Order: sequence, then structure tokens, then C-alpha cells
Amino acid sequence: MKSYITIGLLILSNLFMTLAWYGHLKFKELKWFENAGLITVVLISWALALFEYCFQVPANRIGYEGNGGPFTLMQLKVIQEVATLVVFVVFSSLFFKNETLKWNHVIGFVFLVLSVYFIFKK
Repeated sequence: MKSYITIGLLILSNLFMTLAWYGHLKFKELKWFENAGLITVVLISWALALFEYCFQVPANRIGYEGNGGPFTLMQLKVIQEVATLVVFVVFSSLFFKNETLKWNHVIGFVFLVLSVYFIFKK
């Protein structure tokens, strides 16, 4: 059960991280946000990143084998990277219609997923 909780928290964490890092690129299309300066954008992104940490830290604490969880530190990192990739692809597909997923991106993503296989191999 700890593995599911850890992965779920990592996905939630990455939702907020993706919004903090890339969401502001679309926020400018909102009327109330169109004149926001860089400092405002940084502060809003920072506020979103706070929620990222609210999910990331518990995920790592619950999932780390040193705390009774099922994953090594390397495994946690690779799971986090794959969660980041999946969340980013869904986010960019939904909100950035001008960005297209190309064959070389897919091959790169396959290699990242293969890294999960090799990291978890005993």
C-alpha cells in the first residue's frame, strides 16, 4: 500500500510542479494576469511550488526504505522523473496545442521508462 501512496503523492506533487514551472506561460491569456510582471509570476509560481513540496516530502518519507517504505533512494528518484514526464506530456498536450509530440520525443521517453526497468532490476 505504501508504494501506491508514494506514487500517488509523487503524481500530485508533479501536478503542482508543472503548474509552477510552466503554467504561468498560459496564465498571461487570463484577463486578470495579462499585466503581471516577472516578480508577480515568480511569487505565484513559488506559492504553487509550496504545494509541490507538501506532497513530495511525504511521498519520499513514506516511500523510502530507510523509513520502512518499499523504495530505495534511486528508485524514488526514477519514479519521480517518470511521474514528471507523464504529467508534463499530459499538461502540454492539453494546454499547449501548438507543441507537438514528435517521434524523437517518444523515443527519448521510452528510454526514460526503460531506466525504470533497469533501476528496479535486482
